[in-house]
Amino acid sequence: MIDNLMSVVSQFGTDNACRVRLVELRWPNGIECPNCRSCKISRISTREVYDCDSCRYQFSATAGTIFHDSHLPLTKWFFATYVMCESKKGVSANQLKRMLGVSYKTAWYLCHRIRKAMAEVNPAPIGGKGATIEMDETYAGGKRRHVGSGYVGNKTMILGALERGGEIRLRVERQTKRGNKKLLHGFVAESTQPDNSKIYTDDNPGYLGIADEDTMHESVNHSAEEWVRGDVHTNGIEGVWSLFKRSIVGSYHQVSAKHLDRYIEEFEWRFNQRENPFLFRDTLRRLVTTEKMEYREEGRLICLSIAFTDASSFFSNALKLDDPTRLRNP
Repeated sequence: MIDNLMSVVSQFGTDNACRVRLVELRWPNGIECPNCRSCKISRISTREVYDCDSCRYQFSATAGTIFHDSHLPLTKWFFATYVMCESKKGVSANQLKRMLGVSYKTAWYLCHRIRKAMAEVNPAPIGGKGATIEMDETYAGGKRRHVGSGYVGNKTMILGALERGGEIRLRVERQTKRGNKKLLHGFVAESTQPDNSKIYTDDNPGYLGIADEDTMHESVNHSAEEWVRGDVHTNGIEGVWSLFKRSIVGSYHQVSAKHLDRYIEEFEWRFNQRENPFLFRDTLRRLVTTEKMEYREEGRLICLSIAFTDASSFFSNALKLDDPTRLRNP
């Protein structure tokens, strides 16, 4: 079991050791052809490539995955993955650049590929009979002067649900700046089981009406500085927001509004796996079972597989894809 950074260095200090581990994680029941699913496979040892005896399709352990066409050594991939898994408040691309000895653009694309693998495609609703759910919303964005404390025009809303003692579900909301009844009720139905015992919220009127015959809804009046009333509070989900915003302030310093959902997905994966002693292994498994990442620009697909080259012309074009709006912790 990998329990510290030195274990990663000792067990995966060579590309060959990393590749062997990826093969085990991708094909636990034996290598099979991704094209025809045949198990009759020959190995071309000089190229670290496999050849299917049935359809003659050639492939590698990293082909078609998040690693697809990456020229970065696998040892650096493993190191970056471990650091991102074990950094409670995340790690910035600039920090990885210094630690790995790579360019900033390489570290940036590396981080986003790993975040892509961490994302839950269809997360199951949390809660159930006997469960207590805390729900809240927050805003990420920079401060504006002379507009008042309630101004959210330059901010992005994030919705959150926390099962006490369990997992969280987070969602970036881009369609509206305010949590109205339709939005909040829709998020409750999407992220939680219908038979939760209790749902605790703040005094946002948008939550009114979420109670039913199975679920009791209670709230604390933050406007009147009521934070706890017996067992009724939202301190758990508030702690989630605090941890995420500390990651922006302390690690990332600023993030793009366009890519905010990637940072949320990374944070959600790491938080939900906080008690998992095999977090590093499970993240590696996601890296080899997630399809290659592609970048969409005006209807065209640009594969991120070329992002690990030092082509300055490509990077200057890739920068144009990013939203110039930057988010800071409010």
